[in-house]
Amino acid sequence: MAGQEAVRVPGRWNPWAALALFGAVAAVGLLWAKWLPYTEKVGGLLDTPEWSGGSILDKAGEAGTGPSLSGGWEFTGSYFESVWKAMVVGLIVAAAVEALVTRRWLLRLLGRGRGPYRDSLVGGLLSLPSMMCTCCTAPVVTALRRRGASTPAALAYWVGNPTLNPAVLVFLAFVAPWQWTFTRLAVGALLVFVVTALVSRLAPRDTGVPIPNAADEEADDVALRDAPRRFGRALLRMSVTLVPEYLVVVLALGAFRGWLFPLGGSAAEWGVAAVLLAAVVGTLVVIPTAGEIPIVQGLTLLGVGAGAAGALLIALPALSLVSIVMVGRALSWRVTFAMAASVAGCALLAGALLWAIS
Repeated sequence: MAGQEAVRVPGRWNPWAALALFGAVAAVGLLWAKWLPYTEKVGGLLDTPEWSGGSILDKAGEAGTGPSLSGGWEFTGSYFESVWKAMVVGLIVAAAVEALVTRRWLLRLLGRGRGPYRDSLVGGLLSLPSMMCTCCTAPVVTALRRRGASTPAALAYWVGNPTLNPAVLVFLAFVAPWQWTFTRLAVGALLVFVVTALVSRLAPRDTGVPIPNAADEEADDVALRDAPRRFGRALLRMSVTLVPEYLVVVLALGAFRGWLFPLGGSAAEWGVAAVLLAAVVGTLVVIPTAGEIPIVQGLTLLGVGAGAAGALLIALPALSLVSIVMVGRALSWRVTFAMAASVAGCALLAGALLWAIS
């Protein structure tokens, strides 16, 4: 028996070689889309610690204005100009998860059975290097769930990417008061490592692998020559299912920006209502990575208080209506909506914290 176990079938994967190839694909993509641009950005902030550029929401019109299709197109164009590299990498990494990462290894790392808090911890830690916005993370989350990743691990990876993005924390440390960075880090860690585990308890017991995939049954014994086919099939499937709904929802959010995000100069007089509104609408609006910084800075210059600013520091990056739509089927709509409500709740907590320490 020992001799038979040592025999390797020609043309079959060495799981570690496949994992190394996946790591190389992910590293090259992230180097191009994230690590090098962010390193350059930090270098610029070392010279001039001021945030360049304005709020992307201004592309869609002013707060309180009526729906505008032209504003929606303008916003969509600006948004995709900011995120297209990360979206491409997100789709490629997601396809590579399905084609290269053996299900046995993924279940060992992110599968159920070791407790929701442990899974949230691992998923959150794995999110730190990828540093994507919530929408660009969505294809990877979907792929992880197809391969059997647990609900808390997938949730933590989803919200951990934008909320605990190390680059954004560094940006905040350079251009904003220390209280902003502290609030983002403290409440973000609570959201990623604790709240996701609690929300995962709402997942049905029979959804360890929520979307059946016949190819998964032989994922640990796939022929080397099949990898390109599996990769292409996964990439095509996600491109034709996720990208169209991505475009439609981003366009709609841009067109209705004036109604969906009515916070402007007048919000300085709204008191607690501004904080509540920021927590709710911030969870729906879509922004690129670090897009919350100029938005919150602009509102504070208009006199909006620390409570609303703190709420937006969590609500704006953590989720959006776009990413909710993209991952809803993979995570279950019940869990996805509960996560959105939890983000709004954590945003209120962030508002209270920032108000208290400012």
